[in-house]
Amino acid sequence: MERHFHEQLQELKKKLTTMSRSVEESIEKSIRSFMLRDAGLADEVFRMDDVINRMEMDIDDDCLKLLALQQPLAADLRFIMAAMKINNDLERMGDHSVNIAGYAKSLIGTEAVPPINRIPAMAKIALGMVSESLAAFVEGDADRARLVCLKDDEVDAMDDAIFKEVLRLPHPGPESVSRSLALVLASKNIERIADLSTNIAEEVIFIVQARTIKHHSELSVIEDRRAR
Repeated sequence: MERHFHEQLQELKKKLTTMSRSVEESIEKSIRSFMLRDAGLADEVFRMDDVINRMEMDIDDDCLKLLALQQPLAADLRFIMAAMKINNDLERMGDHSVNIAGYAKSLIGTEAVPPINRIPAMAKIALGMVSESLAAFVEGDADRARLVCLKDDEVDAMDDAIFKEVLRLPHPGPESVSRSLALVLASKNIERIADLSTNIAEEVIFIVQARTIKHHSELSVIEDRRAR
């Protein structure tokens, strides 16, 4: 019975990894659709969202069954509870990629706002955070998870820089305002994806060390070590 239970936990981990890859693909396509104003790519993101939603419901069902039928204790209970939160965070990332794809479609046929050139670098960091947070989860690596948390401030700073640059732009008419707003909202959605990756990293630390990091209070210690 115990062996079967741990096989179920491994299967749960595999499903979350598969879902993470789908989410990463969705985010990548949403960014490309936004940069290229590509309606076809945006539509692919919309279709992928249905797949991601089904994955989320399947994983949530698995977690509830494990809790109800196996009555796990200690570390296994932490793992299942964290898996449910990670599952939700991944689904929300998919929602943010849908938002970005929607902004892409609203920009078709319009001129690019100059700060848009900052988006690929910001998205690259956020995508790296998604990948690393799930790798930390799979490997049970709390130190790797903490490094993901440290990246969050970098994405926040980039989001803030885009917002400030957009404010400095001239906005001669409604179309200009709409283009700038779409850029600011796309940037904010990328920032939220980074936040959700940080949530996953914090769940990894909870699984591995049975401790909760709030407001990144202990991360400054890691930053000090890296600076030396």
